[in-house]
Amino acid sequence: MRDVLRLNSIEQEAAEGLKGPKLVVFNDKDISSVVRRSSYEDRDSDQFRNAQDDSKLLEANETNGNGKDEHQIQQTIIQMNSREKGQFNQEKGRDDQRLQSPFKVVDEKVKQMRDQLITAKAYLSFEPPGSNSRLMKELRARIRELERVVGEVSRDSDLPMSASQKMRSMELSLAKASRVFPDCSAMATKLRAMAYNAEEQVQVVRNQESHLLQLAGRTTPKGFHCLSMRLTAEYFWLRPEERQFPNQQNLNDPDLYHYAVLSDNVLAASVVVNSTISSAKEPEKIVFHVVTDSLNLPAISMWFLLNPPGKATIHVQSIENFDWLSTKYNSTLNEQKSYDPRYSSALNHLRFYLPDIFPALNKIVLFDHDVVVQRDLTEIWSIDMKGKVNGAVETCLESEASFRSIQMFMNFSDPFLARRFNANVCTWAFGMNLFDLHEWRRKNLTMLYRNYLQLGLKRSLWKGGSLPIGWITFYNQTVALEKRWHTLGLGYNSDVPPGDIENAAVIHYDGVMKPWLETGIAKYKGYWSKHLLYDHPYLQQCNIHE
Repeated sequence: MRDVLRLNSIEQEAAEGLKGPKLVVFNDKDISSVVRRSSYEDRDSDQFRNAQDDSKLLEANETNGNGKDEHQIQQTIIQMNSREKGQFNQEKGRDDQRLQSPFKVVDEKVKQMRDQLITAKAYLSFEPPGSNSRLMKELRARIRELERVVGEVSRDSDLPMSASQKMRSMELSLAKASRVFPDCSAMATKLRAMAYNAEEQVQVVRNQESHLLQLAGRTTPKGFHCLSMRLTAEYFWLRPEERQFPNQQNLNDPDLYHYAVLSDNVLAASVVVNSTISSAKEPEKIVFHVVTDSLNLPAISMWFLLNPPGKATIHVQSIENFDWLSTKYNSTLNEQKSYDPRYSSALNHLRFYLPDIFPALNKIVLFDHDVVVQRDLTEIWSIDMKGKVNGAVETCLESEASFRSIQMFMNFSDPFLARRFNANVCTWAFGMNLFDLHEWRRKNLTMLYRNYLQLGLKRSLWKGGSLPIGWITFYNQTVALEKRWHTLGLGYNSDVPPGDIENAAVIHYDGVMKPWLETGIAKYKGYWSKHLLYDHPYLQQCNIHE
């Protein structure tokens, strides 16, 4: 800008013959006024041309139709133009303060064209069967023209030069139709029916989208199947002594920090373990217990044999190794008759048997397999549990997306629940929970869970899943953790505050949009994927990429 000003300040030498254009430098204010003045001139010229076009169309129509009706149409158009002139004057006053974005102008024009199309189609619906009148032909032609213009705008994001003319032509045709069909109530009824049908179609599409998201959330990507197969094959090539993990003497040491994850997903379990250990100040004091099913035991074991967790201790075991579980749980599982793994999965309900799985431990932190640990968790082990069993983050603030009301999941019309539980009690979340196993055993909460589960099979007390039965099993046995320990919502809420994510010790992808799925929320995937080595040969061979 300084260079231009310097050039402009040099006195122009006189030259013989043709003179070049004089250089003029505008500041921002001058440019705004020029653009604004230019836009007014363009709009005035458009109105002049459109007025001429309208006059020509009306004159042509007068030679073919009823003069009286066309005179009334002309008066209608003149009134419309006068209204538009008033609107223009108002817009001119607003333009003195700010310039309209060209994209906003295009959007407004497209909206007006679509409104005209809806009105024209509504008039067409009034046409008697078999009718082929000149007006109907004209409306169909105008509809085709306008739809072509809207299509060009959608494709090129730019308003064609002929758009204003097409809109004026449609306006004339609609004015004629309004004279032929003056019954406003019929038009209102038709438009209302069209709007109702459109809303129904939108609702159907939303329901389909929700169903497909739920379905995708229960599936396993093809690459994950490939990885499990390769790891399983490699595992069975190992000799029995090669399948053993080191430091197994630490498994029952109550002085170490014990963490557990229940998972049938190799990479999900890997991220939980890797993120916890990489965030720890003393990883050598960590013991990680991974519990899975017999189908995934070889693959998960092989993964951690190939990728040992540094100085930490790892232990992988199968749910089928718990002989006592078949008598305590499997019979009830079979009675549920549910095909949704969220409700009937043994791994999902195994959290209520932690004292039996780890009989030598007094405390344990349980993770869901869709979490990522971002901070050292040593401090959590010194939290005063106040004689209670479960430490969890609460979800009872209505202003937050993670809000869960117990009344949303429990049937308080049943007298059993109404007598025993407060319908306004504060709820809490699974995902990252600190459990005092000593107090759990002393209060025999596993047996209480079993009784509630059996009762729920006979009566409709709550919606499916382990969360509602968890609320009543640990009713008055939960101590609230600070919000910074556990941030929820990354699997369904795209508006989680960035500050909450960055400050959280644990972030949770609860919901159906998991970070390892294509349906996952893209901006949150990086927190999860940075704990995977995507250049690992097995991941490359199975086409698993970030």
